[in-house]
Amino acid sequence: MLEVKICTCTLCYVMGGAELQSLDEHIPVELLDKIEIKGVAGLDECNNVDEDGPRAPFVMVGNRVVSEATIDKVIAVIKEELSK
Repeated sequence: MLEVKICTCTLCYVMGGAELQSLDEHIPVELLDKIEIKGVAGLDECNNVDEDGPRAPFVMVGNRVVSEATIDKVIAVIKEELSK
């Protein structure tokens, strides 16, 4: 089971993470039984944001951090991780 953690901290939420809360509604049906989606109060990445670094919102797919996460970007990473 691939774990997908959506950061729900204030920074991620206002930078687009609010949209990610509906991720499960956009996941292809054939992938739903292979992943577990949960919201987390923060990922370590949120504390390390600077001008040149990764940008919020953040999602963790397995052990892989997705920055500037969008629904399409996260689904693409989920597919990549499941194909390994």
